[in-house]
Amino acid sequence: MSQTTTTTPAPQPAKPKPPMPPAEFREGDIATMDASALIALLKDPASSEFRKAKACVRVGELGAKEAVPAFSILLSDPHMSAYARYGLEPISDSSADEALRAALPKLKGSLLIGVVNSIGKRRDAKASQALVKMMLGSDSDLARAAAAALGNIGGPFLGQELRAALGRTNGATKAAVADASLICAERLLADGNRAEALDLYAALTAPEIPKPMRLAAMNGIIREETSISRPR
Repeated sequence: MSQTTTTTPAPQPAKPKPPMPPAEFREGDIATMDASALIALLKDPASSEFRKAKACVRVGELGAKEAVPAFSILLSDPHMSAYARYGLEPISDSSADEALRAALPKLKGSLLIGVVNSIGKRRDAKASQALVKMMLGSDSDLARAAAAALGNIGGPFLGQELRAALGRTNGATKAAVADASLICAERLLADGNRAEALDLYAALTAPEIPKPMRLAAMNGIIREETSISRPR
């Protein structure tokens, strides 16, 4: 009768631990920092961009309005501006809006467009006049960003401004204005401004409006006129 020999497998060598990243790339402690510690990190010239970026994200999670002055400085930093905006956008205090508006005349190019985008996300109506001027300006990239922000902010006044801009713009900018007008019309409806929304939809049915926006506007009119919940 044969006997079965059981072979004990040789112990496997322990896997080496991954190397510890340099101190400037460690973020574990940032997740537990309070607002004052995060602000100190943002202000510290010795802090790496990586840690400052993580601190911006953490501040946004906390919604700490105390960090707004530090973010205001970073808005002009080509490497940190996007992270500063990310931290500012969730802060509910009006000081965040003020910081973004104050940055408008100080910035150019992609940094300015980024701030315009953040203003649109926050729907800051106090920036409307500055955005209308940008929408009608010669910088087409900025004009398109401003139009999108205005459409997102919405309201009867901006509905009129967007409607007027349809006749004062062309090419890609006109398309952006038309798209923003559609968004504005939807916001007008949501806020109970049905007549203003239908007027804006009607303006978007003109032959010179890009076809996708024109068809969307027609659909909006049909939807509203046939809705059983519309005012009678």
